[in-house]
Amino acid sequence: MDERTYQLIGPDYPGNRAEDVKNPGLVWMIGFMFIVSFLGLFSLVPLRKIMVMDYKLTYPSGTATAMLINGFHTSIGAELAGNQVRRLGKYLSISFCWSCFKWFFSGIGNSCGFGNFPSFGLTLFKNTFYFDFSSTYVGCGLICAHIVNCSVLLGAIISWGFLWPFISSYAGDWYPANLGSNDFKGLYGYKVFIAISLILGDGVYNLVKIIVITVREMCGTCLKQNSLPVVAGVHNDESSQVRLEQRMKDEIFLKDRIPFWFAASGYVGLAAISIGTIPIIFPSLKWYLVLCSYILAPALAFCNSYGAGLTDMSLPSTYGKIGLFVVASSAGPNGGVTAGIASSAVMMSIVATAADLMQDFKTGYLTLSSAKSMFVSQLVGTAMGCVIAPLTFWLFWTAFDIGSPDGPYKAPFAVIYKELAILGIEGFSELPKHCLALCCGFFVAALLLNLLRDATPKKVSQYIPIPTAMAVPFFIGAYFAVDMFVGTVILHVWERLDKKDADDYARAVASGLICGDGIWTIPLAILSILSISPPICMSFSPSVSG
Repeated sequence: MDERTYQLIGPDYPGNRAEDVKNPGLVWMIGFMFIVSFLGLFSLVPLRKIMVMDYKLTYPSGTATAMLINGFHTSIGAELAGNQVRRLGKYLSISFCWSCFKWFFSGIGNSCGFGNFPSFGLTLFKNTFYFDFSSTYVGCGLICAHIVNCSVLLGAIISWGFLWPFISSYAGDWYPANLGSNDFKGLYGYKVFIAISLILGDGVYNLVKIIVITVREMCGTCLKQNSLPVVAGVHNDESSQVRLEQRMKDEIFLKDRIPFWFAASGYVGLAAISIGTIPIIFPSLKWYLVLCSYILAPALAFCNSYGAGLTDMSLPSTYGKIGLFVVASSAGPNGGVTAGIASSAVMMSIVATAADLMQDFKTGYLTLSSAKSMFVSQLVGTAMGCVIAPLTFWLFWTAFDIGSPDGPYKAPFAVIYKELAILGIEGFSELPKHCLALCCGFFVAALLLNLLRDATPKKVSQYIPIPTAMAVPFFIGAYFAVDMFVGTVILHVWERLDKKDADDYARAVASGLICGDGIWTIPLAILSILSISPPICMSFSPSVSG
């Protein structure tokens, strides 16, 4: 919205109006954050049991955090606990050193033009993408179900091996051939909206399924379980201890109930406040557009939380683009750009906080923590973030030339979102040729895949891919799919060789890999702030004959 982005796009660019400029301000940014940031915390609270216990979504980062905590507090024998801690620490160190090694030699890969070293290329039908065995994604592959990892790889093969090369062959016919890689009128538009269609198809199906089952249970047509199953004949062996811990997790997770009326009242109350105040900050974003956004937001929050639970990939920016495009087209040319960008921020805030809360519920479930304490902690943390995040941004905004093409902080997505909002004013007619038809086809395909999973026996349905997992590489890229598949192959071989050992220690190893890579981000951020480049660099140039 700022003046710099307006100038970068150009005053003569169609749809780029000076009236849509709104420069950052510390007061209105903090106020806006407080208005919109808490809604996501209330949107999915009633579904926490379904997401964590019924669907058994893994939330790999939440599971890794819980494993790190439980490694020091497990009750399944001191020997097992000690081995888990030792393996976690061992692979945490290995992961940290591997990340350091990759950064140390990354200049070689960058100079060759194929990303960070050591990077490996995989060619699918004359299209090559690179992967570097990221320990985070390998660890996610160890935690996620085999069908999830295989679905991710299948999605990468379909999109980057077949679909994108096929669409690219029609450059100049379906869309202009000279567009940039992030232009929504070109191939990028297909990537974003087809991925969204797959995710929405999967999410909407599961959301409707949950609603139908809940209504049937409330009407008494399904058997109800008013009490948790009792573990009978508990013996002093490891198997009984595991069942006892599972029962304790279920009991503690369900004991601290967050009433449905409380979550619904909180969401409705906060929505009412923001519907009245957001149009004051952004006059072009009318109250009824904000209302429509809040009606749509819980469904999108469910889709994002479901995808994060499957693959550890939270994609708030993807859902933000939906709100941006729809609201910009609804608002029209007079203020539609500002309204679309503001609604995008609203949508991203809701779906991101909802996924984060559900991931924390997973951590709390595995660590026998109170669900209410996790919820209150999220409220406190969100309130702190509403002040700290704008202050941090304001520090950078006043100290550096943010958005300058020649500066260190180019903020390239500012131009991308502004151009998407300008494109959204014209509606779906401005999308590339056949994009809408392809989106409808993939949406229907997601519904059919889910129908097949529910209609076929388990011995068949366990091999049917999951649409949301397939959709992630459509948009993000195929680079992480191989890493996750490597993780699932390691786990499969491990289970075949020694299933008990794999059951006991696979999550500890995965947690070490994920946490070690995460810890490396701290020194990496410090090195970046100090402008320290990788010490091992190499360049290649053709020889010049004398």
